[in-house]
Amino acid sequence: NPIPSSFSHFGGGTGLMIEYSSRPQKKATAHHRKTRPRKTQPWDVKRKPTVYTLLPPLPADWTLVSSADEASSSSPKEPPTTE
Repeated sequence: NPIPSSFSHFGGGTGLMIEYSSRPQKKATAHHRKTRPRKTQPWDVKRKPTVYTLLPPLPADWTLVSSADEASSSSPKEPPTTE
């Protein structure tokens, strides 16, 4: 009893092997690389990136307090009272 060529003794799984595909499809990344939009017009090819003005610097999230400042400003604070 000969075994058909689509079955295989090796590899595990269901034992079926795909030998050929009549309409092979590109995988996702290969498809997106092949079909990405291209710049074809000369004015578009020579176009430079947009130059934006710089944003002002952000305020500091934290301020450092040295131990000398901490000692002079440390006064015994009372816990808040609720009435």
